[in-house]
Amino acid sequence: MAYTLTDQTLSERLWPATGSALRFKQAVLIVLGVMALAIAAKIKFPIPPSPVPVTMGTFAVLTIGAAYGPRLGLATIIGYMAIGALGFDVFASSSAEKNGLTYMMGGTGGYLVGYVLATLALGFAARRGMDRSVLGMGAAMIVGNVLIYVPGILWLAHLYTWEKPILEWGLTPFIIGDIMKLALAALLLPAVWKLVGKARG
Repeated sequence: MAYTLTDQTLSERLWPATGSALRFKQAVLIVLGVMALAIAAKIKFPIPPSPVPVTMGTFAVLTIGAAYGPRLGLATIIGYMAIGALGFDVFASSSAEKNGLTYMMGGTGGYLVGYVLATLALGFAARRGMDRSVLGMGAAMIVGNVLIYVPGILWLAHLYTWEKPILEWGLTPFIIGDIMKLALAALLLPAVWKLVGKARG
């Protein structure tokens, strides 16, 4: 399916291709996307006063969703999950000893489901051109973050019940970091689009 200039994603505009070249491009982007997700998940830095270090995992998930679109983004995030399910250390808190399906069904499981939902949401937002403006991208990022946190918190509540401080475990420590990542993505993708427009102009 061919898309017009108004509903193209960033990856389609930067690297146009058809036929066998399109399949090659998609395969390369999926591999690069999975690598970026795995690396971003391991990038951690403290944001006081939060006791939990912030990772760049959600930033990578949301920006890849917006840059790739819903279909390629979904293929990429599913590929990432499949590699994690096979036991590779690609998630934020996984390790050589704690990995695979057992890890994925633990406390992080709901957030991983949210990654899939958020990738689709950002992909569809990009198809509507929301990634070309700061406000549009910011709004899409907020929706994406909500789609990550809702299944994440519900799964934690399922595992530990609401009698535990679920929001203190799974939401409040991450808010400051997520606001920072949201702002970065809301500025980054529209800026890249402007550069692309100038280059094509």
